[in-house]
Amino acid sequence: MRKLIAFDEDTFDKLKQLGRDQMLSLQDLADEAFMDLLEKHGVPADLKDALRRSAAEDATDDDTPPAHKAKPKTRAHPKRKQRSKISA
Repeated sequence: MRKLIAFDEDTFDKLKQLGRDQMLSLQDLADEAFMDLLEKHGVPADLKDALRRSAAEDATDDDTPPAHKAKPKTRAHPKRKQRSKISA
């Protein structure tokens, strides 16, 4: 997908020079910058990263029991069996 991004002339010149110094295209620099931005905000970069994070969260969740499993043990009164009445 193509998007138009505007830079002031000074910033664009610095990006072009950085690209030359690193032997990277402006697209490569932009890809790196946006991946860093996503990582900073905790957004998975791709499906593999999302699955890895999900698995890590599941592993930490397994250490603590969920609230619905930690019911207090109380003894309820046993139900009495009703005997059927047989008339003779």
